[in-house]
Amino acid sequence: MQPTNVQIGGRIKRLRRQRKISQAALAEALGISPSYLNLIEHNRRRMTVALLFKAASYFGVEPGEFAESEEPRLAGDLMELFGDDLFADCDLTNQDIGDLATSNPAVGRAVMRLYDRYRSLNSVSSPAKAQIETGDSVTTDAVSDFLQEKANYFPDLEVAAERIRRDIDSASDSFEHGLRTYLHNVFGLQWKLASLPPGMTRKVDADHGEILTTDLLPAETAAFTVSQHLGRLAAGNAIQQLIAEASLPEEAEPVARNALSAYFAAALMMPYEPFLQACKETRYDIERISRRFRASFEQVCHRMTTLQRPGRTGVPLHLVRTDIAGNISKRFSLSGIHIPRHSGACPRWNVYGAFLNPDRINVQISQMPDGQRFFCIAKAVTKGGYRHNEPKRHLSIGLGCHISFAGELVYSDGVDVANMDLAVAIGVGCRICSRTGCAQRAHPVAGHRMTINESERSENFYANT
Repeated sequence: MQPTNVQIGGRIKRLRRQRKISQAALAEALGISPSYLNLIEHNRRRMTVALLFKAASYFGVEPGEFAESEEPRLAGDLMELFGDDLFADCDLTNQDIGDLATSNPAVGRAVMRLYDRYRSLNSVSSPAKAQIETGDSVTTDAVSDFLQEKANYFPDLEVAAERIRRDIDSASDSFEHGLRTYLHNVFGLQWKLASLPPGMTRKVDADHGEILTTDLLPAETAAFTVSQHLGRLAAGNAIQQLIAEASLPEEAEPVARNALSAYFAAALMMPYEPFLQACKETRYDIERISRRFRASFEQVCHRMTTLQRPGRTGVPLHLVRTDIAGNISKRFSLSGIHIPRHSGACPRWNVYGAFLNPDRINVQISQMPDGQRFFCIAKAVTKGGYRHNEPKRHLSIGLGCHISFAGELVYSDGVDVANMDLAVAIGVGCRICSRTGCAQRAHPVAGHRMTINESERSENFYANT
């Protein structure tokens, strides 16, 4: 069993002390020596996945929640931050940054927020615009952090969606017809297709009691956008309460509201228990599940990351969405893999290679510089272009898990996941990746002094320098 890439010693120590459990008693329960547990609690030994699950069971917490402790994720984000040329002369080591994340996470979060704001102010022409730009990096990063902190699981929204889905199913055997009936009976809204202006997908006409969706959308997208609006109507109080408890920046609230109403829509279209059962039955066969629930590839992938119900969890997954320019617009990780916060990810990662093989699922065993391996799948999808001469958007959706869970995904069939030679060496981003010899390096390693021999030329100028 491969070790996890998380260091959760501080969390184990806090839980043990809170419950007044001795080191010897916990070590005995976990089947390890007290000295080994002491090393784990001081983050000097990493936990295997099996030991992680045993500890989670002992303390009564979910493995995903346990594995995704804040410190390793915060440390990764801080390492990316301090890889900026702005800090080139600070002589900070990874150990220094890790110590900050472990001992003073509140300070680390404050530094992240300050740096996010700094980037935002530098990316626009005026500070005033940065303050009101709801789609800027500060707002999206704040919401991403919020979803990550909650392990992308919101039980109140699940309950609301399940209650409404029962009413929809009782009205019709067809989800779409039942949704129309529910909207009309409960909120007095007629769902109609219409010719909306370019770029607009949904419009609510309160004066005429209509919710209009453009007649250009695929059926699953139209159903999702209507379900999302239903979430604002039927679960608005729960959504607002979650936002209030999150202490988000004011400008991030609309983005959070959009994310949470989208969560409700996914839960409504793909109810938790039937969806989890379908994942287990098909071994996470995305295309089969898409047909079963009449949902898109991306909708199914996103829903798979939300399966964190206590006692009924799915495989801890990561999700990333990127465009052809390398801009990451969605990122979430329960697998333990570090997804870049600000910069583009590694070009060797299959989430980028998928653009070269559109309309097929690309499989990769990805190995990070610290030796951790992840089983990753990726598919390029196209959105838009529903009318003549309308530009299309090309995106890649990446989904994956720690290599120890690979066997639970159908995509691992025929792949020798134990063969180390099949792993593709990837990194988080060039500036913080330690692989100096990589031929695809776009930047030198941050803090690494280049030594250039001008009489020799490697394949890549920044490689082996």
